[in-house]
Amino acid sequence: MLLKTFGWSFAVTAIALAAGVLYGGWQAFGIVAILAVLEISLSFDNAVVNAGILKKMSAFWQKIFLTVGILIAVFGMRLVFPVVIVAVSASMGPIEAVDLALTDKDRYQELVTDAHPSIAAFGGMFLLMIFLDFVFEDREIKWLGPIERPLAKLGKVDMLSVCIALAVLLISSLTFAAHAHQHGGVHADKAETVLLSGIAGLVTYMLVGGLSGHFETKIEQDEEREHEAEGEAARSGRPRSAVALTGKAAFFMFLYLEVLDASFSFDGVIGAFAVTNDIVVMALGLGTGAMYVRSLTVYLVRQGTLDDYVYLEHGAHYAIGALAVLLLVTIQYEINEIVTGLIGVVLISASFWSSVRRNKALACDARVAADPDKDRTGATTGA
Repeated sequence: MLLKTFGWSFAVTAIALAAGVLYGGWQAFGIVAILAVLEISLSFDNAVVNAGILKKMSAFWQKIFLTVGILIAVFGMRLVFPVVIVAVSASMGPIEAVDLALTDKDRYQELVTDAHPSIAAFGGMFLLMIFLDFVFEDREIKWLGPIERPLAKLGKVDMLSVCIALAVLLISSLTFAAHAHQHGGVHADKAETVLLSGIAGLVTYMLVGGLSGHFETKIEQDEEREHEAEGEAARSGRPRSAVALTGKAAFFMFLYLEVLDASFSFDGVIGAFAVTNDIVVMALGLGTGAMYVRSLTVYLVRQGTLDDYVYLEHGAHYAIGALAVLLLVTIQYEINEIVTGLIGVVLISASFWSSVRRNKALACDARVAADPDKDRTGATTGA
């Protein structure tokens, strides 16, 4: 099971490390390895959230996620995206931007740094909406009850998450964006840029998330009607066709996953410039890490880990909320990637430990219910 799920990741690791040695010697080899670890540590919460969505999809679309999806993740976000943001921010053509990335790495890094406020605003708002919609939903299972219960009640107010997100964006544009960090340690007023980028992130979330949610609900309704129709058809001997909207529902959920992955990858791409400004080495390292995140997502789905450890999804979403806030803060201040990665690891580890304790408590309760003469520790009670 482990080799089947992570086999491609192991193969890509070997190829990327070998390519690093051929391209830049053992120094490039080390940088590729460091960037791969950086990407995995920053994106573990991404894998948990993705698994919660991917488990609703068929085996076919899970394969699409690992094939077409990984091409988008590796080549789109880890290679093309840094070139695109340079091309847009510097008003140059993509070919010229690629040439700049290969021939003038210092200037290329400067342009990416200057584009960071817009990237952080877009990604921060997209991730913030994911977090807010999660905590405002009334869920049967609650991890931090004293916090989640009142938030679930507040969530009954229509469009509350949008209002809060817009308020956060406005505050960020008036504070962090007014003194946005640029290359050379200088600061510039990027309020308008941050506002526009943040609104774009919000609109993207509402559009893609809304469409995926709409088709997911619609397919569930159609499946219920299909089951009823199949029963009637079986009694009358007439054949019934499959639900036609399955493909559309899966496609928009897949699209939502890709946008989600793109938002998660912003901090990894930007953070990679603290290690290297060589776009080839960067793509090799981050691409390798992205492969492991994809494989880990599928592993969590196939093992049913989210069903066994019910608080993992909560911890991942709290990590998303923390990452959203950190992205907005980095518009003005530099934050070490180790801090970003550790916050996610700590929150997910805490949720995992809480899940383990819950499972042990449920197992003890089940034993006590099966044998009332034993207490929760397993000792026999009575005379």
